[in-house]
Amino acid sequence: MFTGIVEALGEVKKIEHEGENVHFTLSCPFTSELKIDQSLAHNGCCLTVVAIDGNQYVVTAIKETLEKTNLGELKEGSEVNLERCMQMNGRLDGHIVQGHVDTTAECLSIEDQDGSWMFTFQYNSDDLTVEKGSVTVNGVSLTVVNSKQNEFSVCIIPYTLEHTSFKNIKVGDTANLEFDIIGKYVAKMMVK
Repeated sequence: MFTGIVEALGEVKKIEHEGENVHFTLSCPFTSELKIDQSLAHNGCCLTVVAIDGNQYVVTAIKETLEKTNLGELKEGSEVNLERCMQMNGRLDGHIVQGHVDTTAECLSIEDQDGSWMFTFQYNSDDLTVEKGSVTVNGVSLTVVNSKQNEFSVCIIPYTLEHTSFKNIKVGDTANLEFDIIGKYVAKMMVK
C-alpha cells in the first residue's frame, strides 16, 4: 500500500533481459535502507527488491507488467519516481494507492499556467476520473481537473515538477495510471 507521495527519484543503471522478464538495476538515496523482498513503487508500479549490491538494487518486471506500464520504455539513465510502502503509523498524505497500474496514458499537452503546469492525458480504459477526485500518474497522487471521457488534466506545482519525473515528461510520452480504488469499487457496484 502506498500514498502517491514520491520520496525520491531513482536512476536506472542497468537493464538485463532474461526470457520475458526484465531486471532493472537502480540507485537511489535510500538504497542502504532497503531490504530484499521489500515492495517499492517505481513510477507507481509495485515491484519487489530482489537484490542489493552497495548503492544499487535490482527489481524484476514480468511480461504483463511491461505490457501494462511504461517500465518497458525505460533506458539506462532514465529517472523513475520512487516510493516505499506506507507505514501504518504514518500520515496518509496522498490517497490510497495500491501500486497496481491500471493502464497507461499519452500526454496530450503541457500548458504553462504562470507558476504551475497543466498536463493533459488521454487513455483507453473503462475506468474513469471524476472532477476533484484522485488519480495516480507515474506514482504521483494528484487531483483531477477537467475530467472528460478518457481524458483528464492535472496541475503540477513547482515543487512536484522539480522533485518527480514530471520534469522529464514531454507531449507524446506514456505515463502509468492508477485510478482511485474507491472510485473503481463504486463504478463496479453501479454496473450491477
